[in-house]
Formats: sequence, structure tokens, C-alpha cells
Amino acid sequence: MDWNRTIRQVHRWLSIIFTATVVANFVAMALGEPPSWVVYSLLLPLFLLLFTGLYLFALPYAAIGRGARRTGGYE
Repeated sequence: MDWNRTIRQVHRWLSIIFTATVVANFVAMALGEPPSWVVYSLLLPLFLLLFTGLYLFALPYAAIGRGARRTGGYE
């Protein structure tokens, strides 16, 4: 199993879920005072996005630390 690929895919799906919860939150606010579970439903995908995003951000630096050749992404 390729963990980097799996985490990248999870990060993409979490971004879709987070966007949907933001839209739902704005719709609920437009209709009146939203219930607290609607307001706080944003936090779980947001924190999961934070952790997966930090992991994906650190991947190139970890590869350099393991001795991988730095290409700069332009080759």
C-alpha cells in the first residue's frame, strides 16, 4: 500500500467535504440561527485537512533528508 498516495487522496476528499460543510454553514446562517452542530461540523474536516496537509508539505523535505536528488520540479 502506498501511504503517500492514500493520504493525498484522503486530503482531496477532505477538501471536498470541508467545502460542502462551509456551503451548508452559509446556507444555514442565511435561513436563521444555525444549530451548534452545523457550526462546529466544520472543525473535524478542518483539523484532518491540517494534519494531512502538514504531512504532504513535509514529504519533499523528508525525501531530501533520506538522500533523494533535488530536482526543483522543473525537469
